[in-house]
Amino acid sequence: MNFGPHTTEPDSFAIMDKALEVGVDFFDTADVYGWKRGEGITENIVGRWFAQGSRRDRVVIATKVYGTMGDGPNDAKLSARHIRKACEDSLKRLRTDHIDLYQMHHVDRDTPWEEIWQAMEILVRDGKVLYVGSSNFAGWHIARAQELANARHFLGLVSEQSLYNLIDRTVELEVLPACREYGLAVLPWSPLKGGVLGGALKKEKGGRTAGEMQQRTITKHRERLERYEAFCAKLGQDPADVALAWVLANPAVTSPIVGPRTMEHFTTALRAVELKLDAETLAELDAIFPGPGGPAPEAYAW
Repeated sequence: MNFGPHTTEPDSFAIMDKALEVGVDFFDTADVYGWKRGEGITENIVGRWFAQGSRRDRVVIATKVYGTMGDGPNDAKLSARHIRKACEDSLKRLRTDHIDLYQMHHVDRDTPWEEIWQAMEILVRDGKVLYVGSSNFAGWHIARAQELANARHFLGLVSEQSLYNLIDRTVELEVLPACREYGLAVLPWSPLKGGVLGGALKKEKGGRTAGEMQQRTITKHRERLERYEAFCAKLGQDPADVALAWVLANPAVTSPIVGPRTMEHFTTALRAVELKLDAETLAELDAIFPGPGGPAPEAYAW
């Protein structure tokens, strides 16, 4: 999502080239990324990178549908018309004939699942979409979607992309258990909490100013962040590596989504793959950033 608004096209190309070089082959984007309504700026950058040749077949490309792409009543959310048109537009921008993972960016409470699944079934039947995923769904949304897909003899969802990091752990209550039950991949977004878990206090002392949203998070969690960064220093590890390694340590997680703005952001994130956290370290991190208490209902009932 940084490609375009914050990262130039040449730099975006270089990061994607480096990703393939080191074996990272899952690329996640969305039609709304670029943040200019209807333009699909980030998808276009990825598409022009694909057009350079010998890249598309080496990448699992995931994009999303739901966001507002125009002024019409069916230019947003998950009506059958919007799903069809958004898919066609994404295919053109990405310069490909199929999307490997087509994700619903959010729940649409106004469109019945029968309409959504029929639209997705047509895209799969026509070969324009291989798999369907969700993002920002609650556990009961996943269950509802899967049961209705099963009734239609359709594969349904294969993945859920959720907000998940040391600070934001609500999905441990019901989303992660639902994904395990239905066999969905879990793709956490913002595993570094917008950079806050990447050593924000140390950077603050060095004179680097965080964004407004990050500042609010730092203010709210300063005491825990102080303990966290001190613990990472004791481990001799970078806070960003520890935060990513913590997400990777959860057996429910398939792959965290990292959003590099620079080549340095991308290459440093790779260190987390090699960092294995033992039980004692995981317990200490739980003490600093306690979760909701495990899965529901045990987390809040007997």
